[in-house]
Amino acid sequence: MRSLADKFLTSLQVTPLLGVLAVFFLLPIVVILAVSFWDYNEFSLLPDFVWTNYQELFSSPVTYKIYLSTFMFAGLSWLFTLLIGFTVAYYLAFHVHSKLWQTLLFLLCTIPFLTSNLIRMIAWIPVLGRHGLVNSGLQNIGLIDAPLEWLLYSDFAVVLAFVHLYTLFMVVPIFNSMMKIDRSLIEAAVDAGAGGWQVLRQIIIPLCKPGIVIGSIFVITLVMGDFVTVQTMSGGQNASVGVAMNNKRALLQYPAAAADAVVLLVVVLLIVAVLMRVVNVRKEL
Repeated sequence: MRSLADKFLTSLQVTPLLGVLAVFFLLPIVVILAVSFWDYNEFSLLPDFVWTNYQELFSSPVTYKIYLSTFMFAGLSWLFTLLIGFTVAYYLAFHVHSKLWQTLLFLLCTIPFLTSNLIRMIAWIPVLGRHGLVNSGLQNIGLIDAPLEWLLYSDFAVVLAFVHLYTLFMVVPIFNSMMKIDRSLIEAAVDAGAGGWQVLRQIIIPLCKPGIVIGSIFVITLVMGDFVTVQTMSGGQNASVGVAMNNKRALLQYPAAAADAVVLLVVVLLIVAVLMRVVNVRKEL
């Protein structure tokens, strides 16, 4: 009887959380899935069950070009955020020995991310513009004769903005994994004659895999669904899945936009599933 009472109390404790998840997470997904099968015209939505939205989505060559562009942005952003995030986390974890300085430097990395993403993104425009700081500086020192057009409103600007916006999401989990590494393992490897690169390759990186995977999930999912950054930093010249979805929403094509959202959700879940197969994050943590 006591075990049944304990189970009942546990269920009561979990019920509010399940209710919140059902209302704010599962219900919107169900609604989006249902609307993706609706029909529509120029004036109204038509509740129905049709495959038209998915057929138009998969039969259009534009869809595949947009997904390739999105994967390119996600892949490049992931690579650069990983390199920068791992380097910053490694420096904080292994080269800063004072807990106070670790905290202060970590806060220094965090403070810029307390401001609006939009403000931090737009701040690049006067830096990368035709008459911005970079072009003016390069012209003043004689390295270029004319402004570099590809610095702004290009793929480069989009990836740069993504890296700036989402690097912290890679730094935090990797730093957390590094702080859990037993320093005696590194001391033993050094005593056995291992060099710095061997310690990094054979001890630190394998033990940081959970943090790398978690950071990768954060960065990839955020980039895949982002449309404001692509639209702003490319000057409307490039597209992504998020941009296409937002354009359909603006045109009141809600069922078509919902179909885009469902396909994107499936793609992101598959990517997350592959990453979770690489490392059992729950077991490693």
